[in-house]
Amino acid sequence: MTQPASDNAVWLTQEAFDRLSAEVAQLKGPARAEIARRIADAREEGDLKENGGYHAAREEQSKTEARIAQLEDMLSRAQVGETPGRGGVIEAGMVVTVKFSDDSGTETFLLGAREVLALDSTVELSVYSPQSPLGAAILGKKTGDSATYTAPSGKAVDVEIVDAKPFTG
Repeated sequence: MTQPASDNAVWLTQEAFDRLSAEVAQLKGPARAEIARRIADAREEGDLKENGGYHAAREEQSKTEARIAQLEDMLSRAQVGETPGRGGVIEAGMVVTVKFSDDSGTETFLLGAREVLALDSTVELSVYSPQSPLGAAILGKKTGDSATYTAPSGKAVDVEIVDAKPFTG
């Protein structure tokens, strides 16, 4: 079954969107300039093969560019809005508790993107993407509903939705 393109969206609060946009701006501006300066300084020191400062700066540059690409992709797919939860239907941006039918207990997690959790947040939750097997199986369900998904091991896993509430940070 083909999923609609909107399933590729990333739910973000306005606060998370603004925070991530500011991070991109910082990485593309001051952070890039500082790394370029460090690379230039290291080049002036001579032999680049044995220049630890040069290699460290290039590694940091690589990580920074990867983070920029990740954030720009996420922001381009962002659905910015209020906390979901209208009508009791599970959607991205909700904290969901599921009970596993094999009696392995319950799990509570955020259905959304890890970046929704503030960097300074004291909230410690697992995060499942709506596109993950579990996320896709419970999307659109309500408390009390059951769903089945295929785990990475290939095993079918049955869950019951115990609770679902909007993520409030």
